[in-house]
Amino acid sequence: MTTLEGFDPTPWLGRSRRIAARLDAFPAAALTAALDRSDPPGEGAPLPPFWHHLYAPEPVRAADTGPDGHPRLGLFLPEVPLPRRMWAGGRLHIQRLPRIGQSLVRTSTIRAITPKRGRSGSLVFVLLEHRFTDDAGELFVEEQDIVYREPRPLAADAAPWRMPVPARASRDWTPDEVLLFRYSALTYNGHRIHYDLAYAREVEGYPGLVVHGPLLATLMLDLLRDTWPEARLVRFSFRALRPLFAGRPLQVAVLAEGARPERVTLVTTGDTGQLAMRGEAELAWP
Repeated sequence: MTTLEGFDPTPWLGRSRRIAARLDAFPAAALTAALDRSDPPGEGAPLPPFWHHLYAPEPVRAADTGPDGHPRLGLFLPEVPLPRRMWAGGRLHIQRLPRIGQSLVRTSTIRAITPKRGRSGSLVFVLLEHRFTDDAGELFVEEQDIVYREPRPLAADAAPWRMPVPARASRDWTPDEVLLFRYSALTYNGHRIHYDLAYAREVEGYPGLVVHGPLLATLMLDLLRDTWPEARLVRFSFRALRPLFAGRPLQVAVLAEGARPERVTLVTTGDTGQLAMRGEAELAWP
């Protein structure tokens, strides 16, 4: 069992870094193609919500890469003495969407580090804030909840989840290895659980390649904007509940009441009906 004795989060709190980027058209066009869409945003068009993960990645030297494929701990994120890293959820607060062709700045700050102890052992939650700005001011703010944990067996599938209301819209997906590879490449995500099957199985104990959390969030928000193209997303929050795997069907759905809802629920369910991700979105209408 891993211990957190001696781990002091204090020196890491408030650490910040800044990256400038230009929103070139190719990454958005490539993700459009990878998702089998035919509507790439052209020059000057707004970037769809959550597609900002395609931009402003931090180049990481090979020597600074950890055994899991992430940047090694201690470069920016704290040196947590726990080997497994997961993205547990997050929040998005949008003032304006950036547009293809413009430049922006991402300022990342470690806002909180919270050690805990649960039934599965030691945990450390890190709250990471990404603030995106341009010459006119703030565009949007994303908060990421990252959890570090001890190795443990994968939990058994939960019972099928029952939707509280009929879905307003739904879409079926079977993410394959090619999609996961493309999304990893486009977002500069080196985590090996998404493309290295032997590592995912033998080291982290998964039955297959893990579908990215932000990819699931993107699929939910894409369905939302296709359902109500005239609505503007103001806020979005989500929580990842259990992993999903390449080659296995999943479904994303929009749950809402009324013709012009201000708040909607977004869900992702796995092939046995288990709830894998749940989100809440706040909309503004013209």
